[in-house]
Amino acid sequence: MRSLQLLFRASPATLLLVLCLHLGANKAQENTRRVIIQNFEIPTTANRDEEVTAKLQVQTELKECMVAKAYLVSDVPVEGAFNYKYTRCLCENYPNTYYWDFHTNRTVQIAAVVDIIRELGICPNDAAVTPISKNRFYTIKTLVVA
Repeated sequence: MRSLQLLFRASPATLLLVLCLHLGANKAQENTRRVIIQNFEIPTTANRDEEVTAKLQVQTELKECMVAKAYLVSDVPVEGAFNYKYTRCLCENYPNTYYWDFHTNRTVQIAAVVDIIRELGICPNDAAVTPISKNRFYTIKTLVVA
C-alpha cells in the first residue's frame, strides 16, 4: 500500500510542469486571428442631391496575404461611382482603404462587402490564401436623406 501512495504522490516539479502545460494550452487556443476587420464610415444623414463619401478600411490579422474585392450594395439603385468594385492584395500590416463618392435622393441601406477571391496577378508572386470557413464579409449602415 505504501508503494502505491508513493506512486500517486506528485512532486512540486511535476505539479509546476502540469500547470505550465495547462496555461500554455489555454493561451494557444485563445490565439485566433481575425480574417477581416472592417471599418465602414458614411454620414448618418444627407440632403437631397448632396454628394456623399463612403469610406471602407479593411485589414487582416492573418500572416498570409489575400486577394480582396470590395464593393457596395444597396436596397435601392444608386448610380455612378457607387458601383465601382476594387480588387487589391490585402496583407497583415498593410490595410486597404476604399472611397466611393455618390449622390442619392432617398434613404438607403448600404452594405460594404468584401469578398476573398482567387485571382492571379493581384498579390506579389501570386502568393495568396483563401479562407476555408468564410470568404464574404459585410457591414450594413443606413444613410437617411432629408
